[in-house]
Amino acid sequence: MRHEKTEDKPVISASASKGDTGVYRRLPMPARYAINAVVVLVLLVLGELMIDGGAINRYQSTVLEQVGIYIILAVSLNIATGYLGQLPLGHAGFMSMGAYGCSIFIIRMSEVLGVGARDFVTGTPMALVLVIGGLVVGGLCAAVAGIVIGIPALRLKGDYLAIITLAFAEIIRVVMLNIDDVLGFELTGGAAGLTGIPGFSSFLLVFGCVAVVCFLIHTMMKSRHGRAILAIRDNEIAAEATGVNTTYYKTLAFVVSAFFAGVAGGLYAGCVGVLQPAVFGFMKSIEILVMVVLGGMGSMLGSALSATVLTILPEALRAFSEYRMIAYAVVLIIVMIFRPQGLLGSYDFSLSRVIERVMNRDFPWRKRDGKPAAEKDGEEVSAHAER
Repeated sequence: MRHEKTEDKPVISASASKGDTGVYRRLPMPARYAINAVVVLVLLVLGELMIDGGAINRYQSTVLEQVGIYIILAVSLNIATGYLGQLPLGHAGFMSMGAYGCSIFIIRMSEVLGVGARDFVTGTPMALVLVIGGLVVGGLCAAVAGIVIGIPALRLKGDYLAIITLAFAEIIRVVMLNIDDVLGFELTGGAAGLTGIPGFSSFLLVFGCVAVVCFLIHTMMKSRHGRAILAIRDNEIAAEATGVNTTYYKTLAFVVSAFFAGVAGGLYAGCVGVLQPAVFGFMKSIEILVMVVLGGMGSMLGSALSATVLTILPEALRAFSEYRMIAYAVVLIIVMIFRPQGLLGSYDFSLSRVIERVMNRDFPWRKRDGKPAAEKDGEEVSAHAER
């Protein structure tokens, strides 16, 4: 009787977690962007409808605008701290540069073009152009300051970098306070503050900027520039040995962080209507840094959540005015004791990843031999393919 040798052919597991084709299905990149864009648009429309319908009053909408501003500040600082691994304490200085640059541009140009305060409230096309231009000007002012500060400062590390950036932020604040006396005409308003700023910030504008800023930062960090920045954070010597221009990428991360802080400063000016140099002291930089550390170094979602909580919490406890700052401090202490890596650590939420897991029915409770179903099925395919 003749025995024939039969070869084992690769068998692809038809597990439920891989769909009918036996392949882990993934969303194409355009579909991912489309889904995220639709979700953002729906949230913006719902928020605006709630404000117009009276479900959210003026005070609450102002708090929401400040939440959005602090989200931009936190995620922008996260570039330098979480992704680059440095410890700058001059974010309030960049915020003030953006706030004053944006405000002065809008005030001067509105006088030249004849745009009134009512136009900013109703949102006429010319007023919208001025607002966008003002935010860009504010961001560029902060970026220039970031270049001036970053090139010498980023040669240092750790505590030394924190001290020098803090000193530069104080220099910016003092310049804003005294520049009118040096120039001989009114520019920043000095200690009395800069007044006459039109109230151009709104829910749609602020959270539209939040979406754009988060998208740009996410895109940058997924590019080769972002990978170079992460390599510097993980091991600067190894990154430089493999050809990464560490000086360039450290300066790039610092300048991009400063630019977005300037944009947030411009939105802040349109929200409060009056700018005073005392507001941008070193405690403002500490406040923003606390948001980043509390949310998790390197987590954009963590920075957004902590900025939201730490902005709303003092307002929610306003009825307990004598104890609200104590409660605020206790919350921070508890989180740092039981969650020293921050609320989310380095985790970042991805809606597309969640949708992919639902498409492939790859749920956490579907485990075999202590591993997720998708991972186990992948091992089955590899094992049969090797035969």
